[in-house]
Amino acid sequence: MDWQQLKDQQKTVEKVLRHAALRHELAHAYLFEGPRGTGKRDTALMLAQMLFCEAAEAFRPCGECRNCRRIASGNHPDVVWIRPEENAQTIKKEQVAFLLREFAYHGVESAHKVFILEEAEKLTVQAENSLLKFIEEPNPGTLAILVTSQIHQLLDTIVSRCQVLTFVPLSDKDLAERLVVDGQPRQLASLAAGLTHNYQSAVDLCHEQWFADAHSLVLQLTQRLQSSSEPILPFIYDKFYPLFNDMPRMTTGLDLLLLWYRDLLNLQLNRSENLFYAPVRETLERQMMALTTDQIVQFIEMILEARKQLNAHVNGLSVMERLMAQLGGIRS
Repeated sequence: MDWQQLKDQQKTVEKVLRHAALRHELAHAYLFEGPRGTGKRDTALMLAQMLFCEAAEAFRPCGECRNCRRIASGNHPDVVWIRPEENAQTIKKEQVAFLLREFAYHGVESAHKVFILEEAEKLTVQAENSLLKFIEEPNPGTLAILVTSQIHQLLDTIVSRCQVLTFVPLSDKDLAERLVVDGQPRQLASLAAGLTHNYQSAVDLCHEQWFADAHSLVLQLTQRLQSSSEPILPFIYDKFYPLFNDMPRMTTGLDLLLLWYRDLLNLQLNRSENLFYAPVRETLERQMMALTTDQIVQFIEMILEARKQLNAHVNGLSVMERLMAQLGGIRS
């Protein structure tokens, strides 16, 4: 992430930090809160780099100088990172003791010192109370950044002594791009972003082989729905239902089908910038040519009604049988 991306994704956060930086009025303690995957840690990193960058332009760190690289790798003596150890339920008391000792020291290489505390909600109450006086009475040039996705678990006294900046959930497009940057396959990332605005839930979906198989079967189903020569119900019995064999999975299957027809509708309406199934756009365009806008809208309405039936605990196989009969009728 760079500052332009922060502006695009978190306009309020970027505006507050930019104005404070340009006026040399950064708060002594910030609390970055919001859902996981919304750029809180990256923003803390950029803020630290901004203070130490050797070639910063205005408030923008270069990301390439010695200090920027050392901060990114966690090796700058005046930038202290604290995060829970892997699978730890709390931040250990030894980590807190180290942080408190560091708070008492001035910067080694400059007048600045930055403390970044990730997953701050994992601090014990005792640790939070220990931090209070350092947040209230920091040394000159000291900046503390607490990062959390669960602000409600922090003591009110900690929250009240920090400037709170809230990171909002990412758009479908931004979430998909974040997933791709983090190594997820683009097609699965796009679909996962369309199904959930929660970063961790989207990552979990991309890691499931079941989700990749679900994507493949939904594509096969859309092909059969467009072909009058291929029977649909045997495919539902033999392939589709065995994979989507409970209500949550069947709901996901219907949602993936819904995203397909939303893409078709957007193509019909010349709104093709953010297609969920962009990697198979040629297939989408072929199907779009064979359907009218009214037919696509009817497909979407029928799928939404099928979801309502699932929510009312109607048997999933019965829902699919009825839906396939309806969709086949619309196609005809």
